[in-house]
Amino acid sequence: MHARPLLVYDGDCAFCTTWVQRLERWLGRFPEAQPWQWLDLDEIGLSSADVTRYAWLLVGARRMRGHAAFAGLLRMQRSRLLRFAGVLLVTPPFSWVAALGYSLRHRLPGGTAACALPRA
Repeated sequence: MHARPLLVYDGDCAFCTTWVQRLERWLGRFPEAQPWQWLDLDEIGLSSADVTRYAWLLVGARRMRGHAAFAGLLRMQRSRLLRFAGVLLVTPPFSWVAALGYSLRHRLPGGTAACALPRA
C-alpha cells in the first residue's frame, strides 16, 4: 500500500497528462501523481486492465477510479465549494453524468486513441 495519496494516470494519453498537470497547478492540495507506466502495478494493487481503463486515486486502502478519482481530488481541497462538488460527482444522478463524461474523455480536445483503446 502506498503511504501517501497517489494519482495513477496514463502517461501515454495527452488528455490525461495535460489535465493532471493543470489540476496540479489549480488545486491547492494535490497528491503525488505518476503515470502507471512508471509504477510497479503489483506493488500498488492494480492490474494492467485497471490502469488502461481508468485513472486511479489511491488513498490508504481506498481505491477510486475514473470520475470518482476526480471527485476524490476535489474532496481533498480546503474550499467547501470544491469539496461539495466532489460529493455531488459521486451522488446519483450527478454520478451518472460524470461517469458518462469520463467515458467520453477520448473524444474531448486533447484526447488520444490511447484513452479509447484497450492495450494488448
